Amino acid sequence: MVIDGFVWFCFLGFILVMLALDLGVFHRKSHEVKIKEALIWSGVWISLALIFNYGIYIFMGEQKAVEFLTGYVIEKSLSIDNLFVFIMLFTYFNVDTKYQHKVLFWGILGALLMRAVFIFAGVALINKFHWIIYIFGALLIFTGIKMLFHQDEKIEPDKNPLVRLFKKFFPVTEEEHGDKFFVKLNGRTVATPLFVVLLMVEFTDLIFAVDSIPAIMAITNDTFIIFSSNVFAILGLRALYFALAGITKYFHYLKYGLSAILVFVGVKMTIVDLYKIPIVYSLMVIGSILITSVLLSVIIPKNKELLNN
Repeated sequence: MVIDGFVWFCFLGFILVMLALDLGVFHRKSHEVKIKEALIWSGVWISLALIFNYGIYIFMGEQKAVEFLTGYVIEKSLSIDNLFVFIMLFTYFNVDTKYQHKVLFWGILGALLMRAVFIFAGVALINKFHWIIYIFGALLIFTGIKMLFHQDEKIEPDKNPLVRLFKKFFPVTEEEHGDKFFVKLNGRTVATPLFVVLLMVEFTDLIFAVDSIPAIMAITNDTFIIFSSNVFAILGLRALYFALAGITKYFHYLKYGLSAILVFVGVKMTIVDLYKIPIVYSLMVIGSILITSVLLSVIIPKNKELLNN
């Protein structure tokens, strides 16, 4: 089913209005986002995604609705891994909690633009060169297995290629300047450490997009479904970060669950010409893996010290 330009225009218009309300009204002044506020916003974004999903069911049919829901669950679950990186970044740079929302807002806005390019290019490539789906599938399996044995790495911004490239062409001050990304010092414009954090957030999402976008392409090749499910999952990521930032350390089995999801989706892609796993079954498997990993984290604490914290 081909989505006409009017539907795209309405969807993008709605997203821009929500972003404008978010930054221009509800978060116009930098402030610390409390858990209650974060939970409310998480509920808002999840509710909007489900309402949108129901609209897809009404106007596009059950198959597309299940594809959207499955894609949304995949993107939402994989994006949780981003939260651990955000926590390490904000801790490393000692970013004040009241400035974190602004960094995530602009970081996620940039992520939406990058993912749009990835999605349209990826769908076009798969439609023209079907064999690329096997490469994507193998990449997901490899990433899933690598994640299984991956240890948390130390954040080293000065070794990040994007940060190093930026510093070659633009001066960066070592002093904090509130929530400003750029300031004027001695008559010239310089970037602040907060902007370096933003660059790191963008770079992190770029890396995660390489995994998550091929994952949803295993579910559907409908550009609108892929993009819209990505958008709703990412837009709710900021609120999810503030809601879960204090308790993500307890989800020590989540990494294994995400690893299993990537491997499952990768296998689904590589065997698509031999057997196409029904979307409903895929949703059930992914949901079961995610719930099981969270429950195991709660039932089996990593150690007594962590439990007592």
